[in-house]
Amino acid sequence: MRTPLISALVATLFLGGCASTDPYTGEQKTSNATSGAVIGAVSGALIGAASSSKSDRGKGILIGAASGAALGGGIGHYMDRQEAALREKLAGTGVSVKRDGDHIQLVMPNSLTFDVGSSKLRLQAINALSGVAMVVSEFDQTNMAITGHTDSTGGRDLNMRLSKERAESVAGELLRQSVSATRMSIYGAGPDQPIASNQSETGRAENRRVEIVLTPRT
Repeated sequence: MRTPLISALVATLFLGGCASTDPYTGEQKTSNATSGAVIGAVSGALIGAASSSKSDRGKGILIGAASGAALGGGIGHYMDRQEAALREKLAGTGVSVKRDGDHIQLVMPNSLTFDVGSSKLRLQAINALSGVAMVVSEFDQTNMAITGHTDSTGGRDLNMRLSKERAESVAGELLRQSVSATRMSIYGAGPDQPIASNQSETGRAENRRVEIVLTPRT
């Protein structure tokens, strides 16, 4: 029974060796599609082994690995394409695009989105969200978690309310541009998730933001 298991692991390692050049950094890296395929293959192999009888365990491992690799690789490739489309649409808008596995994070700084103390979107934010809406409407198999963040100045109750209202404004604009409300979740984090120190104006400015995290609808 060892031969099928060894074959599955060799196939997984082969997939893991596939690398590509990051078009934004020039660095060699394992593609997200390949990473997804590797994770899927390993998970599928384990499930196949656990769900098969002893006599069929080797076959179950191979079937599970192949199925898992196809599913994981497909999701990774889908998110790769969506990331590339978002980077193209949002270039020069001030919205940053970050990737973590199968999650894509869009960070909208407050200097782009809102005036001080306001939850009314600026025109440049509306224009940027138009690009977001175009891409996510094409890639409709992703969900969006929209979270507003503030710095630590002012009262906590005010910051929690303002952060939620700003997230709602972003969601409302996407909804206006025909993105389904069922794909969106809205949160107000207030000052609780800083990404920089609140001891300086520069840090506080970084903390005032709205984040949109896109994840596959599995």
